[in-house]
Amino acid sequence: MAWLVIGLLSAGQVGAADTAPCVTDDRNREVCLERPAERIAVLSPGATELTYAAGAGDKVVAVVAHSDYPPEAREVASVGSHTRVDLEALVALQPDLVIGWVTGNPAEQLETLEALGMAVFYIEPRDVEGVSRAIERLALLADTREEGDRVAQDFRDGMAELAARHADSAPVATFYQVWDEPLMTVNDEHLIGKVMAMCGGINVFGDRSRLVPRIDDESVLAADPEAIVAGGMGEESRDWLTHWQQYPTLQAVARDNLFFVPPSLIQRPTPRLLEGSRILCEKLEVARGRR
Repeated sequence: MAWLVIGLLSAGQVGAADTAPCVTDDRNREVCLERPAERIAVLSPGATELTYAAGAGDKVVAVVAHSDYPPEAREVASVGSHTRVDLEALVALQPDLVIGWVTGNPAEQLETLEALGMAVFYIEPRDVEGVSRAIERLALLADTREEGDRVAQDFRDGMAELAARHADSAPVATFYQVWDEPLMTVNDEHLIGKVMAMCGGINVFGDRSRLVPRIDDESVLAADPEAIVAGGMGEESRDWLTHWQQYPTLQAVARDNLFFVPPSLIQRPTPRLLEGSRILCEKLEVARGRR
């Protein structure tokens, strides 16, 4: 622990400034800085995208594995993965703000950083407005409000337009596969579930109590969705959909309604969710046309 204390003290004290930003994070904690952040560590790929979207990309000094968008994020020092952060490497980079993931980062590691006096801002957008609000709050902390507010509003407007376009679409019973082993899906409270509903999809596992419930093939067969939508292990990998072709009696298979959406566009709560939502809505429209 001594190395953490030494590393933190070497960063110096944050000086006073005319602007001392304060925001409430997604754990309902007030996070206040003595001056706008200049050295930001982001501990999930989604948080990386959101921070760049907020106009603060040039302030990012640390990311974690799979922080691949925007491309310039790949050049930033990595401090491990979202499930295990290298605390020594992180502290050595002297961040004045750490962006944590509520349910994705190890709680004990972020608590250690907080105990050492680091400002930790937790995010986990659960709906469309949450994405915009995350961008706005990050922009406030980094003093990049002009760009952040513009990006946030563009996202709001784009999603509102898409929702209006599909408001009267005929429902499509849909299964979204978020992982393969173990087989996992999302419920209606998950952001992906909300996008599905916006597109006119009826989530066949929407009433499950867990945000990301584990299921099995038999559950999918019993639900008999009209469409199956999956991400994959990469941006071009459709392998997960091949698995379902062994069940020709499934409606989705019989009608060739096995659809792929690049996972980074639909599984990260960032402005690119607008692009992923458009793709999902288009896929469900194809399913309607095959009735």
